[in-house]
Amino acid sequence: MESMTEGKGGAVTVVVVSGAAGLGKTTVGTALAAELGVKYAEADEFHSKVNIAKMSAGIPLTDEDRWPWLHAITDWIRAYQEGGGIVASSALKRRYRDVLRRGGRSGFCI
Repeated sequence: MESMTEGKGGAVTVVVVSGAAGLGKTTVGTALAAELGVKYAEADEFHSKVNIAKMSAGIPLTDEDRWPWLHAITDWIRAYQEGGGIVASSALKRRYRDVLRRGGRSGFCI
């Protein structure tokens, strides 16, 4: 299983576990991180206070609300590229996953 963190040219990578709410992203992500001995992050922790307030009030987030959140996750992916990591994120739209993929040299979404 350790080879899963090896990317192109032997570079360690970050894996994004994506999917809709309730599908087990956290369960899968934490298990992978523990098995591989890498850092785990929950994408919801990267939301701004404004986004959290909107979601708490039942107001759906727009793409404009989500771009700073996605870029914050991308920054985390870059920061953990060398040591490896797993991040769980809904990233439901392809363009969201595309932004996250650009975060690392060899990261990928599952």
